[in-house]
Amino acid sequence: MRGRLAVLGVAAASVIGLLVNGTLATSAATPHALALRVKGNHLVNAAGAAVQLDGFSHSGSEYACAQGWGIFDGELTNSVITTMTSWHPQIVRIPLNEDCWLGINGVKPEYGGATYRSAITGVVERLEAHGLYVDLDLHVGAAGNTLPREQEPMADTDHSPAFWTSVARTFKGDRAVAFELFNEPFHITWRCWRDGCTAHGYRIAGMQDLINAVRSTGAKNVVLVGGIGWANNLSGWLAHKPTDPAHELVAVNHVYDNGGCETKKCWNGAFAKVARHVPLVTTEFGDLECNGAFVDRYMTWADAHHVSYLAWVWNPWSCKGSPAIIKSYDGTPSGLGKDIRTHFRSRF
Repeated sequence: MRGRLAVLGVAAASVIGLLVNGTLATSAATPHALALRVKGNHLVNAAGAAVQLDGFSHSGSEYACAQGWGIFDGELTNSVITTMTSWHPQIVRIPLNEDCWLGINGVKPEYGGATYRSAITGVVERLEAHGLYVDLDLHVGAAGNTLPREQEPMADTDHSPAFWTSVARTFKGDRAVAFELFNEPFHITWRCWRDGCTAHGYRIAGMQDLINAVRSTGAKNVVLVGGIGWANNLSGWLAHKPTDPAHELVAVNHVYDNGGCETKKCWNGAFAKVARHVPLVTTEFGDLECNGAFVDRYMTWADAHHVSYLAWVWNPWSCKGSPAIIKSYDGTPSGLGKDIRTHFRSRF
């Protein structure tokens, strides 16, 4: 979500994966592991059936550690995740901070490095144990010695490839985890988006660099690649599509009522065109007015085009400045959340 860090200040079918000889095994309680793969322009599950996912982001792990007061802004305990599942999601997005994961640039050790990585691994395990896929998203990073506290225009060569190499090594045995390579690229060209460049005072790592970092580990996980214009612009996505040797590439867009592509006419343009060629996942959508009219229209359109979507955001924030979908962690929905919960439940 664009600008959220500056607003926050210092605010915040059961499957268990077991690593056996480097591969993911499942508990006997389930017929098969949670797993995502790409087949044509669809995501498919471990059984090979096409899936259209819905879910939401849980914000906090991208900023609390850098601000020096925690790892999560409301931890996803088993109780909270059980409440989440009453809305019938299939996937939860966890935003990450590259410096906190790597434990560099002055992150407090109690919130960074091995401690941070262990906390993220733990929440992934809990989500999967409740039958949920997980999207790990590089949300915040910064070049050089700067501790990142807000979104940069694009990933950096200093730390982002190392971040993805480490994340991919950690989760390469777990195909229930998808890797969203960078949250919201903005103020860059399509060529820079794919190949990298020097801009905004630092060396940008392109999406190809990040895919290469993931695949260098042997990880076959699905990779999610958002467009430019805060992921709201997919006009050049197909023409500049990066190469993925694993053929597990998914396009990402973000859709808000103030994002610049707010109408069905716009959605029927580049969004629909991309969705005809590769899976499309809307990893953020919402309504800054915090009512359901806009999101109802978008979810209906997405259903018709087999586009997956994740609402922003499962945090009990005021709707002023960010479209929070809950009022408290007991799952009480906001006005916006009521429409999203109703729609999610109606799909199953």
